[in-house]
Amino acid sequence: MVAALVLLAAASGFAGEGRNFETWWNGKYATGNWFGVRDTLVEHGFTLGAEWKANFLWNVDGGLQQRFGYDDEFKFRLNIDAAKLTGWEALDGLTFYSDVRYRGGAGVNKWVGATGNFAPSTFQGGRLWRFQNAYATYTTPELFGVKQLLTVSGGWQNPTDHFITQPLNKFFVNNTFNSGRGLSANGIPWGGSYGAWGGYLKVKPVDWYYAQGGLYLAIPQGTNTNNHGLDFAGYAPNPNLNGLYFLGETGVTPKIGPSKLPGRYAAGFIYFGVENTSFFGQKYDQKVAVYWQADQQLFREPSPEEPAPLGKGPSDDKKTVVPKAKLSDQGLYFFSLINFAPKFNNNVPFYFHTGLVYKGLIPSRDQDQAGIGFAYGNYSAYKQIADENAGRTIQTYEGVLEFDYRVQINKWAYFQPTLQYIIQPGGTGITQNATVLGFQTGVTF
Repeated sequence: MVAALVLLAAASGFAGEGRNFETWWNGKYATGNWFGVRDTLVEHGFTLGAEWKANFLWNVDGGLQQRFGYDDEFKFRLNIDAAKLTGWEALDGLTFYSDVRYRGGAGVNKWVGATGNFAPSTFQGGRLWRFQNAYATYTTPELFGVKQLLTVSGGWQNPTDHFITQPLNKFFVNNTFNSGRGLSANGIPWGGSYGAWGGYLKVKPVDWYYAQGGLYLAIPQGTNTNNHGLDFAGYAPNPNLNGLYFLGETGVTPKIGPSKLPGRYAAGFIYFGVENTSFFGQKYDQKVAVYWQADQQLFREPSPEEPAPLGKGPSDDKKTVVPKAKLSDQGLYFFSLINFAPKFNNNVPFYFHTGLVYKGLIPSRDQDQAGIGFAYGNYSAYKQIADENAGRTIQTYEGVLEFDYRVQINKWAYFQPTLQYIIQPGGTGITQNATVLGFQTGVTF
């Protein structure tokens, strides 16, 4: 990895004088500013982004086999600001976004024996090249005296990016936190591999309350690796099996106390309209679920002191301006999610996860993060009866406990040791609890 960083430094034009190297190392991106081209593109409305993440994981105890696995993900993004691009202020608030990704590597999941929802690495879903998003979003800068009152967004879009917003989940490595969230276990496509025509409407009448609804095409097997996210007509074998995918969510986002601790408390409903069969053979036209989310910063470390105002002489005709101090983002954060779904046609009718993340736990390591997360899914009693009648192995519950510490090397690179304890992999109790050790690393280009 050191050799790769040196090459990046050279490619960025910073491998030479010590000062130039320091500028590159302390910059925002591993590829630097492209000799000023990057800033020029941003000024004209184009923001390009690329990142690489990789998981190096070992199943050191339990599971199916004690083996090592590697997998990774490259992601490429483009965001266009219409107002900057055209110079028309009337287009302020209109943006266009698109991204693609590539996932490779065999990974450790197959050696652990967990179901896909509780897989130790999220990079095994939707492998190889995948087209993900291409959509437009318009947010009113101000309407009826309210800032960002209305947001309208549509195109080829993944509802996962806009509902159940929990940024802290992406900190963890296990798929259930990072992507699945218990919903994917029930056939509702929840994660980075789904894309469909549709969009959402969001109303935010005050800065602490919002309501939003989304309507998309429901595509059977829409996350299948073979379609590479290009299933624009829906389910290729039989487009008549496509349906409607509806989501509704409302929540409050308070800032509590003198420290203005941010929180998000939300509830939502999901309707995924595809044909399916219950565990006892009845036909249904949809999958449904409800969820509740509670996220809250619990403690904020003291913010930097406000800089002293400059002294003014008698001849000064301007008022003294005191710069406003920025609130510290260091402190303790809590997140949680609960899902319920009907037990007659859902594998996991009850699921929850919860966790804590502390940013800046160690003095002088202000950007590092330490986290612990726990997730649990309970399998359907109806499924258990059906499996028993059919002579299949019965699944009861499955869970994971994960510990992580992210060392933020600089603004564009990190190294994150991880420990996962997979509880009852596969949900049957036949496979021994697995201990997975390793690390994730990432670079923003």
